[in-house]
Amino acid sequence: MRADLYRLTATEILTKVQDGEVSVEDYASSLLKRIEARDDAVQAWAYLDPAYVIEQAKALDAIPKSERGPLHGVAVAVKDVIFTKDMPTQFNSPVYTDHAPKVDAGSIMVLRQAGALILGKTTTTEFAATTIGPKTRNPHDPKRTPGGSSSGSGAAVGDFQAPIGLGTQTGGSTIRPGSYNGIYALKPTWNAITREGQKIYSLILDTLGLYARSVEDLELLADTFMIYDDAPALQNFSVKGAKFATLKTMVWPSVGPGTSAAIDKATTLLRENGAEVEEITLPDHLDDLPAWHAVVLASEGRTAFLPEYAVAKDKISPQLVGHVENSDRISRKAQVEAFDKISAARPVVDEILSKYDAVITPSVPDEAPLGIEKTGSAAFCLIWTALHTPVVNVPGFKGENGMPIGLSLVAPRYHDRRLLAVSKKVGEVFEKEGGWTRSI
Repeated sequence: MRADLYRLTATEILTKVQDGEVSVEDYASSLLKRIEARDDAVQAWAYLDPAYVIEQAKALDAIPKSERGPLHGVAVAVKDVIFTKDMPTQFNSPVYTDHAPKVDAGSIMVLRQAGALILGKTTTTEFAATTIGPKTRNPHDPKRTPGGSSSGSGAAVGDFQAPIGLGTQTGGSTIRPGSYNGIYALKPTWNAITREGQKIYSLILDTLGLYARSVEDLELLADTFMIYDDAPALQNFSVKGAKFATLKTMVWPSVGPGTSAAIDKATTLLRENGAEVEEITLPDHLDDLPAWHAVVLASEGRTAFLPEYAVAKDKISPQLVGHVENSDRISRKAQVEAFDKISAARPVVDEILSKYDAVITPSVPDEAPLGIEKTGSAAFCLIWTALHTPVVNVPGFKGENGMPIGLSLVAPRYHDRRLLAVSKKVGEVFEKEGGWTRSI
């Protein structure tokens, strides 16, 4: 057995399994050895049963080739706010310690039917709703956060403990860990992937997100979840001759030197590779998008956490208690205004985005900050969550301390596949010439 099978992308291991070159059991064993070697340093897992992983792998190996699904044997790390019928779902909450509902989320049903190997459950902040970090550490520097709330999935994929991870995003919980861990992350168009069977913070904002170390793997998952655009798949996209824009948005004053330098370098690299790049801004009347997002978040939280408040108020964080008790004193009038203003903003922003192959904007203020107590700022992500647009974090740059920094590529709603095709070619440029190289 090759000892380094764990380093393969999902697309690479899928080919080897399909060709009979590698068994799922050997692949799973390689991943488990990687996890064993790195778990003390990274601590990405909320639940992992190695014996059960091997049992699943053997069962997959026993399936005749003619009956195998499109993800046969591909290992997936699952954020622990998503139900799995054969593993606990605990939400990083004492209210749900050892909680094990015997049901799969809709996303897990799709993955299992496609032949995926559900590896285990990864860490999250409490209910994927707070900024207090779990035990997980950044694989590139254990003194730093991997981001949140999808902390474990981002770290596991970044550390080669899984090729693919599931996250969720209500503010920046998929894209931020993507940047901090130096991997690709897709926040698809809102509700492009079923959210049935996962903890909901905000019905209007929550989006299931995906992690991988290549765009090909994200495309593989997009196929599995039947994410398609109206237009045919984009073929033979080239950076040369393409049209991009950079957008600093209304929260640019919170940017750090690493991300500012990354935007400048990205612009230079794209131009050197034959692309047109211009700088754009959003209309002034959208400057309050972050404030509207905050109103929606707090208002939706009143509903989302009432059940836990009702049965175990003393066991949930003060932030969530505050949502239920409306400690911010948000009126229903203000709530409706925020809902409506965000809704009105979406077609306006779609129209702006549609003029370019992609719009490039920060994923994070800077590289992952020191300390694991806080998961970092979602300031640059949350407006895109509110606007429901697809976003891909593309790695390739680094900060002053050598930590990875990614940039977000954004497109209009339901242009996910076009955005992935563009991100693949842009990623080739950024990874080759952006200055960051993976050291683990």
